[in-house]
Amino acid sequence: MSRAGDRNRPPGGRTAWRKAALVALPAVAAVAAMSVAMAEGVLAASFAVSGTAFQVSSGQLTSKGLASFVDVGRSADGEGHPGALLGIGRATLSDLCQAAKVDTPLGRVVFKLTAGGDAGDVTVDHLVIHGQDLVGDARFGEVQIGRDASTLDRVAGIRGRPGRFGLQAADVSVTGVKSHAWSATGGDFRLKGLALSVNLNGKECF
Repeated sequence: MSRAGDRNRPPGGRTAWRKAALVALPAVAAVAAMSVAMAEGVLAASFAVSGTAFQVSSGQLTSKGLASFVDVGRSADGEGHPGALLGIGRATLSDLCQAAKVDTPLGRVVFKLTAGGDAGDVTVDHLVIHGQDLVGDARFGEVQIGRDASTLDRVAGIRGRPGRFGLQAADVSVTGVKSHAWSATGGDFRLKGLALSVNLNGKECF
């Protein structure tokens, strides 16, 4: 009887693995959905910003697809930072500079990142910038200004609340880009010639 019972019993661990798989499926699906959302830029502005604006500059930026609307970023202490949420479908930058001033016990330092230039263009998919301002010489293709932010469709995932002011364009080219931003994210950042530096009283981008 004992041997017959052993023959009818499932091999050790099989039942446990099946139960574990059933329990894990919802979690795996959730992680997969989040990964897709991040790749599409949907979650790009969902984190708490530091509350320190930083500089972004480039000699030239071109992109297929642009969408923007007014949004408010939140720092960890709950303070709001209004700005324009700018989504760019696939961007190519001739060069890139990002710099932020940070107070430390030793004094104010400048955290600086540069890339591109002689090393080659910088490319990024689903670049999302929450910015205070942006200046440069721009050309927009098939632009729509004043479109309801909830209906924007040029850049996947970049949509605002119904009734809010929005704009979008089929493509964009900007030379002499200078911006102050609260945050910037990208789905696939490719930085040729990347250089990072942290210097006391260092030089910013502009």
